[in-house]
Amino acid sequence: MSQTVVKVLSGEQAMVEFGRQLGKLIVAPMLIFLRGDLGAGKTTLCRGILAAFGHKGPVKSPTYTLVEPYQFGGDGLVYHFDLYRLGDPEELEFIGIRDYLSQGGCCLVEWPERGAGMLPLPDLQITITAVEDGRRLSITCNTPKGETVLASLPEPG
Repeated sequence: MSQTVVKVLSGEQAMVEFGRQLGKLIVAPMLIFLRGDLGAGKTTLCRGILAAFGHKGPVKSPTYTLVEPYQFGGDGLVYHFDLYRLGDPEELEFIGIRDYLSQGGCCLVEWPERGAGMLPLPDLQITITAVEDGRRLSITCNTPKGETVLASLPEPG
């Protein structure tokens, strides 16, 4: 089932716009992992995804709070996690990770490797790496829902 699509984006605005287009394809519940070095653009991509849900304010990485919830009317829930400062994957139990994952929203997880063993297989995994002319996004699906999104992804432009 695992398939990968690669996109190369040039500039912050292209990353936000691609996130917005990706966000329009998300059907909750969905779990998305975002991997990449510090400054790779994970939070920038999240900003675009959140914009697709209707968020208009700033988006900061929840490095110290671990999770930032966003509510968009009715059932529109997005949880933005940043596990960079997680000391041990079992700390996810203390923040109630199972509750977040079972509430039917979209969970965006930066630094998912810090929660290894406590997080289920994501629907989508996006790995962002810096390249000479921008950012390279390797987007892998692991579930039928992720496969549907991957098949519908727009070309960057």
